[in-house]
Amino acid sequence: MLVKFARKMTGALIAAAIVAGASAPAMAQDAGWQRQVAKLISDNFSYPRSAQVRGEEGTAKVKVSMDTSGRITGVQLVEPTGSDILNREAEKIMQKIGNFPPPPAGVNSLVIPITWKLS
Repeated sequence: MLVKFARKMTGALIAAAIVAGASAPAMAQDAGWQRQVAKLISDNFSYPRSAQVRGEEGTAKVKVSMDTSGRITGVQLVEPTGSDILNREAEKIMQKIGNFPPPPAGVNSLVIPITWKLS
């Protein structure tokens, strides 16, 4: 199951997909949860000024583990952007969020690609 969102922010385009480790029927039961998670990521997205000045762009894939209450228990960069600044920011976004809403049954991790692109 895949949720996509895009949002223009101060010269940046963020596009992320949330891929959950649950069966399609479990995810179909709670598309609202996916929208809430996408909104949290979008609301906490930032494009570090130092990366903008250097012209750094890229997509990081971050694996986020959570408990049944939605508390983020682990963040792992599984695919780096090529920019240390953006890689750190991908992890910081998840730390700023801290908690997702309680996930549907069977969901305990997500792989989230986050893209920074100068416009």
